[in-house]
Amino acid sequence: MASDTTIPADDRPVILLVEDEALTIMDLGDVLEDGGYDTVQCASAERALSILQARPDICGLVTDVELSGRTNGFELANTVSQARPELPILIVSGRAAPDPDRMPQGAQFIARPCAGEDILARLKSLMPTC
Repeated sequence: MASDTTIPADDRPVILLVEDEALTIMDLGDVLEDGGYDTVQCASAERALSILQARPDICGLVTDVELSGRTNGFELANTVSQARPELPILIVSGRAAPDPDRMPQGAQFIARPCAGEDILARLKSLMPTC
């Protein structure tokens, strides 16, 4: 996992992974890193927004819907979409449905249960060359 204050030494695309379940974020982080990405990981939308402001090298967002803190993943995705409309966004949830009124334009939703490899494949389909 890349630190949220350092730029990775290689040219791997950096993905911001927002998930408040410790085992889930570790497992998904491993899958994304094995799939060719560096990840910056956090558990809340509030922390994710501060990381995005400090890290212009982040070129994708994967977020759960239910997060620690006051802001959920849909709200995070909409805020990020307004600030960085070119950023690919993938919203993941096992409890929430993909409500079109809550999804930012261009974001995609993937329902759990799914394998980390399913999330990786969907992310790769969203990602331009960083």
